[in-house]
Amino acid sequence: MKKSLLAVALLGAFAGVAHAQSAVQIYGTVDAGMIKRTDQTLAIGKRANNTLGFKGTEDLGNGLKALFQLEIRYEPDTGTIEQGANGVQRPLFQGQSRVGLQGDFGMVRLGRGLTAFQETSTAFEPFHGVPSPAGFQTDLTVAGYTSDPLGLVGNSTNRFSNALFYNSPEFSGFQINTTVATKEANNNAPFVGRGSPAFPQFPANFEAPVNPFSVSGTYKNGPVAAMLAYERNAVEHRLVSAAASMMVSPSLKLMGSYTRQDRATTVLANPKTKAWVLGANYTMGPGKFLAGYGQKSPDGVAKTKQFSLGYEYSLSKRTYLYVDASRKQANVNLATPGVTTKINHYDVGVNHAF
Repeated sequence: MKKSLLAVALLGAFAGVAHAQSAVQIYGTVDAGMIKRTDQTLAIGKRANNTLGFKGTEDLGNGLKALFQLEIRYEPDTGTIEQGANGVQRPLFQGQSRVGLQGDFGMVRLGRGLTAFQETSTAFEPFHGVPSPAGFQTDLTVAGYTSDPLGLVGNSTNRFSNALFYNSPEFSGFQINTTVATKEANNNAPFVGRGSPAFPQFPANFEAPVNPFSVSGTYKNGPVAAMLAYERNAVEHRLVSAAASMMVSPSLKLMGSYTRQDRATTVLANPKTKAWVLGANYTMGPGKFLAGYGQKSPDGVAKTKQFSLGYEYSLSKRTYLYVDASRKQANVNLATPGVTTKINHYDVGVNHAF
């Protein structure tokens, strides 16, 4: 009897050790709300990405860990896999699919995910980088830049596929993040560029002429944070971005960013675009106020101006209610580059993380 009890105790101890060495987590976000835009009817939609993810680590010993992450993105109103422009169905693991190793050298991963610039820039955007039109990330913060111009039609434009990702350890607050992708074709549509629809500059399923890459350096020291980034995509569009933030008090965060892109390799005239965004977050009890103003100035096209206000009210650590209002003045018709249209956007909804 004593031997049996001892065996059970040892089995339980070893099971605990095995559990500690390998762990898998299921996580996600459910975000849905009512959305109204100036030129559209009232609709149910989303403010942030809706995700279902799986991530895990395995302790390999000597400070080395294996890790993976798979992330599905879906539409909250229909339950379908996330859709791109014109209702195009996106891949199952649209968010990311990466596997790698982590140790004293930093973290190395292979697969698909946000580029170094796209991943680090969201910390300096007043709406947390959410894709809502009330936010600034998908347009002004990136100056209208596309990280993956040769990707599948409808794919998100802020990720690299077939890529190597590296994040260094932090040294006195400094960290280097890099992403390098292969030239592989991904069943992409033709990219017209300097050509014509009949003779595009980059035909369908055409390999990139260069290896896309992205690098960002970040710095954190108490209430101050900063970022400097450079990226070149598959058609050699180039982007430079700088950003900074400061916690003025435990309740108030101020932030700003400046971005410039150059599309000279595929655009004959007026290839440069510059943009800047200023923002603030103010926390008061369970509520948080969000505010931002930005401008985007493409060469030869009317300037984009946007002002947004938002409010989030936390019901718990995982659930909050939100309401946003935004006014954007932008060129929506390339045939009339000097003409702008004012678009108002409103949303109210709930976000739950699990």
